[in-house]
Amino acid sequence: MKLDGFGIFVKDMPIMVRFYRDVLGFEIKEEENASNVYLLKDGTLFLLFRRSDFEQMTKRSFSYAKGINGHYEIAMSVENYDAVDDTFKRVVSKGAVSVLEPTTEPWGQRTCYVADPEGNLIEIGSFTK
Repeated sequence: MKLDGFGIFVKDMPIMVRFYRDVLGFEIKEEENASNVYLLKDGTLFLLFRRSDFEQMTKRSFSYAKGINGHYEIAMSVENYDAVDDTFKRVVSKGAVSVLEPTTEPWGQRTCYVADPEGNLIEIGSFTK
């Protein structure tokens, strides 16, 4: 098998589309209220799939984490340490929830974390000073 991409199941598609498009800069061509949204980001397939539509398709219900959760993270890299700080400030000013302000870790990575509107974690980091 070959990894093709990843997706997240979302409760409120319009809010999540606006966040990933307008705050994080993902190119999204589907309408804000589409059933599922496919996009490529740096060669990786990323999917937003409406929870209610997935449950209808599978004919079963699922439980979902509420609030800021640590089930997984989406990792985004930027060119250097300064870009980590600048990107963090920019995305928080546009509505991302601050989880961890920029910090330099012992392993040499400058990193920070924000959350999307449904509590999924997004890491922004760089190993380049």
